[in-house]
Amino acid sequence: METIELMTIDMELILAQGEDSEHQFKRNITNADSLAAEMVAFSNGRGGKILIGVTDDGMIAGLEKEDIHRLNQLIFNAASQNMRPAIHPTTRNILTESGLILVIHVPAGINKPYQDKNGAFWVKTGADKRKATSREEIQRLFQSSGLLHADVSPANGLTIADLDMTYFRNFFQRRYEESLDARQLPLDQIIQNMNLGGNGLLNITGALLFGNNPSVHLPAFIVKAGCFPGTSIAVETYKDSRDIKGKMADIFQQVMSFILANLRQVQGEQTVNSLGVPEIPPIALEEIVTNALIHRDYLVHLCAN
Repeated sequence: METIELMTIDMELILAQGEDSEHQFKRNITNADSLAAEMVAFSNGRGGKILIGVTDDGMIAGLEKEDIHRLNQLIFNAASQNMRPAIHPTTRNILTESGLILVIHVPAGINKPYQDKNGAFWVKTGADKRKATSREEIQRLFQSSGLLHADVSPANGLTIADLDMTYFRNFFQRRYEESLDARQLPLDQIIQNMNLGGNGLLNITGALLFGNNPSVHLPAFIVKAGCFPGTSIAVETYKDSRDIKGKMADIFQQVMSFILANLRQVQGEQTVNSLGVPEIPPIALEEIVTNALIHRDYLVHLCAN
């Protein structure tokens, strides 16, 4: 009895709060395709519940007992035949004073992206759903399930001929304490062994770390640096602005130089005749810049700011 009471209290709270990105209300459902689209959207997100027997404004309309068997068969068909990959939602019947409700629980998908039988990828946007149509958005769905990693994606046609060989040789010597030639392996094999590309092509990691002018072929992967007066960027003037391009190491150094050049110098514990020190310790800035460059989402083709 306590469990039923708790379920009723939870249901009343959900209905009072209305539809959101994790709860969808349906008066009734007769179409497997429309139900599959709802389940696809939940599976591509954080999961959620579909409450059948409830109007859009959260009023309980209730279901007939005859509806329950039909709906369970419809749910099974939609989940197994009308979407790919198939999912395994669970259902619960809740009897309230106002009527019977069927609740479908759709877990967050572990095999994203999910699509309906027509190949449409649905995602949640607030309480509604929409089709994901952009390449970047669909790529991010693949990425969220570990099926796609941006850093090993091909770098827009860049090949091993685009490597900065002097820089790469010096790195290899420092990293492995032997010369590149001492390995006695084809360059393409070495690149592949280091997960920097393959078949003569560089991936995004290889291009950004060791490429000559990678921004020519990857124009989104630069840093737009700006220094504004005050603490808001919602102004019409700036003190300094720069597009920072190059290999990852070059970008890091240039970003640090830009920040330090525009950072206020304070006396701190120095004497009057000593040079000032940055008001923010450089070591803290280095960690922030490193995280911004290394951990950015390279499936989003927008410049880092």
